[in-house]
Amino acid sequence: MTERLLRIGELATRAGVSNRTVDYYTGIGLLTPADRTPGNFRLYAPSDAERIAAIRRLEANGVSLDDISAALSGNRSDVTALLDHLERDLHALQEAAQTAGPEANGLLTAIALRAQSLIATALEITAAVPPL
Repeated sequence: MTERLLRIGELATRAGVSNRTVDYYTGIGLLTPADRTPGNFRLYAPSDAERIAAIRRLEANGVSLDDISAALSGNRSDVTALLDHLERDLHALQEAAQTAGPEANGLLTAIALRAQSLIATALEITAAVPPL
């Protein structure tokens, strides 16, 4: 049995955000209503709650909504190419940390760890969230 579609308030409650957040994400293209009621109310798929969680997680990690939109609506090869580029940059950063003096080493190591975390988050979300 498939789950029924959700009105904006139901989706907001399920996702733990405000109706305004759902409306905003819809307005900028991060969410797309699955259907509309006869009264023209938007209806969303239950899986959109997971999509909102992914968006919020990326936002919390400093990723802009424009970048999130591009990643979630683009094709997988674009995302894969971007992640490959990030991984190359990460390796360069790790090499720089190894050869840097003690003051810079700690900072570069922290940046490299943060970058690894962001790449892991992006890979998880890319695998879990279908494009629009």
